Amino acid sequence: MIDDGHVRCWPVRDDIERAYHDQEWGRPVRDDARLLEKICLEGFQSGLSWDTILRKRPGFRAAFGGFDPKVLARYGDADIEHLLADTRIVRNRRKIEAAIANARATADMHAAGEALADLVWAHRPSNRPAPTIPAATPYMQPNTPISPLIPRYT
Repeated sequence: MIDDGHVRCWPVRDDIERAYHDQEWGRPVRDDARLLEKICLEGFQSGLSWDTILRKRPGFRAAFGGFDPKVLARYGDADIEHLLADTRIVRNRRKIEAAIANARATADMHAAGEALADLVWAHRPSNRPAPTIPAATPYMQPNTPISPLIPRYT
């Protein structure tokens, strides 16, 4: 475990987990390619640990055109076969096809002048302010009065 004096929501084992926790987890995303990546990677994570997906993320980014909707939407049968042989990613045909379908839907939204981010953020509860990012992680509390009590890891 990394002991750098920061309080985190879960124990982090290495720099990959530390960077994810400190720089990404729980932070708002409004970029369509990053949102598409999150949607696709959540699909690939089904039945697996998030740690597995996080460690394969560089391979996913390379194999899926950086999750650029225009690029990924053009993938066809030959690309799917190539991806099924790519050990850098989770090789599941249905998950690969779902990622491509999500990219096509996002590209179609763009062609219609719409953004995936607008669709996603339209579902934020109206009685909550837009999320903000704290200036530094020490200000982020792992538990608050409204969060459920979670056993602390030691």
